[in-house]
Amino acid sequence: MKGTRLNTRIRRVIATGAIAVAVGPMLAACSGGDDGGDGDLTEVKLQLQWLPQAQFAGYYAAVEQGFFEEEGLEVEIIPSGGDIVPQDALANGDVDYAIAWVPKVLGSIEQGANLTNIAQIFQRSGTLQVSWADSGIEEVSDFEGQRIGSWGFGNEWEIFAAMAAEGLDSTTVEIVTQDFNMNAFLQGDIDAAQAMTYNEYAQLLETPNPETGELYTPEDFNVIAYEDTEGAMLQDAIWADTDRLESDEEYEETTVAFLRAVIKGWAFARDNVEEAAQITLEAGSSWGPSHELWMANETNKLIWPAENGIGVMDPAAWDQTVAGALAAVNEQDQHLITEEPPASAYTTEYIEQAIDDLGDEVDTVGSDYQPIEVTLNEGGN
Repeated sequence: MKGTRLNTRIRRVIATGAIAVAVGPMLAACSGGDDGGDGDLTEVKLQLQWLPQAQFAGYYAAVEQGFFEEEGLEVEIIPSGGDIVPQDALANGDVDYAIAWVPKVLGSIEQGANLTNIAQIFQRSGTLQVSWADSGIEEVSDFEGQRIGSWGFGNEWEIFAAMAAEGLDSTTVEIVTQDFNMNAFLQGDIDAAQAMTYNEYAQLLETPNPETGELYTPEDFNVIAYEDTEGAMLQDAIWADTDRLESDEEYEETTVAFLRAVIKGWAFARDNVEEAAQITLEAGSSWGPSHELWMANETNKLIWPAENGIGVMDPAAWDQTVAGALAAVNEQDQHLITEEPPASAYTTEYIEQAIDDLGDEVDTVGSDYQPIEVTLNEGGN
């Protein structure tokens, strides 16, 4: 039955460094296996879209706090440094679930991947375009004729969706590929850099201004938040294999159990943000402690409050993401998608079942959520 807890004994799974690349069979059976006498656990592989860091604090917390164990699951978290495309790993059957941005997966679905968004963890976009305070670039309509930084690799579509909403042709700007840092911006090679609220923007604020010797402050920059534009797109979501959801009852049960643990992990990260940041540092994050705490705090802002419950899709946000994906055209005149995605592209069935199962055990809305104040130190230390 959907939502039924898996009747298995549990054992502790300790998160370590950069957790090993996935090997072995997928989703070992709930019974009949041999784990040395400690009990039978369902093995699950979760593919991240980047390296260990507080962007993924809820998943690491669910391991470290034993929430997955409580659900009868042994979860292996698999990082990617850009060498693994999460939705491809999922579509190829290498993993059971994957974390990926919605527009990227919409493109993969149009190309034939059969994937379903089962939990929209990030409710808001965290993408920024950052320019110097005296640049005159204060909104998307100011991009014309400017050097606009973009990481590429599917991270650029919000830029083009926002430009399309402003009636700007992508050929009216110079798109400059930037690394996943702010060096090109600081060196004057681009006029407005792509940044995430939880990462690259913090990199600026933990960098000394060479003219003053003091750290840069928000007043030194203009910040365009794509969340405030028509180009805003949904980001970190949990994706599952559509065919398995439709044909494998065990996978469905595992999905609900997995989501119950994930909910508890993110609620823990919300209510214990300093500890959550420490968990991800111990899991292998390469960032300094103040940067990691900033990331944990800013990530929480993208999740909480969750008006309909954590992970429950806002249909209006989905529709806006799809509309932006249809409208976006890059500098090579390429479209992200050319038609509406199938109805199977997302479902709230499993996350709503997980929320119902938890009842009053966990605050799944976070209506009283308040972020903490974080002071960044030079270099994020």
